[in-house]
Amino acid sequence: MTSDVDVVVLGLGAGGEYAARKLAEAGLRVVGVERDLVGGECPFYGCTPSKLMIHAAHDGQGLGRAAARIREANHDWDDETHTGPLEEAGVRVVRGHGRLAGPGRVEVDGTTYDARLGVVLDTGTAPTVPPVDGLAATPYWTNREVMRQVETPESLVVLGGGPIGCELAQAFARFGTRVTLVEAEDRLLGPEEPEAAEVVTRLLRADGVDVRVGAELTRVEHDGAFVLEVGGVVLGAQHLLVAVGRTPNLADIGLETVGLSPDADHLDTDEWLRAGERLWAVGDITGQGAYTHVSLYQAEVAVRDLLGAGGPTADYRAVSRVTFTDPEVGAVGLTEAGAREAGLRVVVGHADIPRAARGWINEAEGIVKVVADADRGVLVGGTVVAPYGGEVVGLLSAAVHAAIPVETLRRMHYAYPTFHRAISAALADL
Repeated sequence: MTSDVDVVVLGLGAGGEYAARKLAEAGLRVVGVERDLVGGECPFYGCTPSKLMIHAAHDGQGLGRAAARIREANHDWDDETHTGPLEEAGVRVVRGHGRLAGPGRVEVDGTTYDARLGVVLDTGTAPTVPPVDGLAATPYWTNREVMRQVETPESLVVLGGGPIGCELAQAFARFGTRVTLVEAEDRLLGPEEPEAAEVVTRLLRADGVDVRVGAELTRVEHDGAFVLEVGGVVLGAQHLLVAVGRTPNLADIGLETVGLSPDADHLDTDEWLRAGERLWAVGDITGQGAYTHVSLYQAEVAVRDLLGAGGPTADYRAVSRVTFTDPEVGAVGLTEAGAREAGLRVVVGHADIPRAARGWINEAEGIVKVVADADRGVLVGGTVVAPYGGEVVGLLSAAVHAAIPVETLRRMHYAYPTFHRAISAALADL
């Protein structure tokens, strides 16, 4: 059976959901295909539930309170609040595993949808599970299982020192769990500034987390409890959380039918998010950052292109990101290392958060680091480790995105007493 439509959106995560709704509201015949929960990872197993868990831990509440709020927020893992608005907008939601069947064509359970304008891909990612001896046969957790927990474990090993690993290690430690955090690289938060990693590592340890960096997991056994060989040392724990990253869902979506490799680790796109003939891609699969806000931003660009509306194209100079530890790590643009690798003449400025009166008043620990292109006199990156660091970094995000001259930033007035006032001290240090 073949069905003629205008657009097929394959994958209804944040960006796909947005694109499908906007295109339907513009009067196009839109089919949205999803094999899992409409809305994607973020509202059900990622952004929202993890922050509810983190909030409960940081606020002195128990895991039980977090679990109750998670179930309330995502309606007990029911996606009607996502599918309903799509269908009201005119999107035909099709449940099942979709595969490309040539340019502009998607096959789902025997029906081929032939899209006049094309296909938008937003197939997202799945938790990466490393090929560790014995791991596959054990009841390990990923982000999907951990968000359903209602009882606080006695002990937990967290494998992976990225944002998710650090956030949940701290949260469970504050719930009262004995936590060991294992990272194979020589520091936590590898893509971020080393100064940020130093602060987070120190404060995780102050929370009782046993942080082990440069430690590789080589074997896992489970017989009622976990036994793990890590860096030549045997560790025991009630549970194991695997948080070593995400793998794009590209292997079984028919990329070969449109001239693309199913073995790719991401899809290259142009400034309009075009990935091929009558094909657009948004979200994690584009390799521009596994962030909901990036997916939504890309979907806006792709929708304008599909509608012929024009407007600004995709620009990734000022991608912001936040690790929701306590204190938070907010960052935007390039790190110092990234700027040097890009061939820029780099200058950096530093300030400790207590340099701002609010930081001293709150007895807060943290840093601000700004990275500037000396030749152009503008910031190309910045990092804030502070209470509400994800909010404080907003000023730096605007500065990087708009290429505001450093001299203009220095002449601004910064409200007193605030955490963001430390940015002025870092700019003075450039």
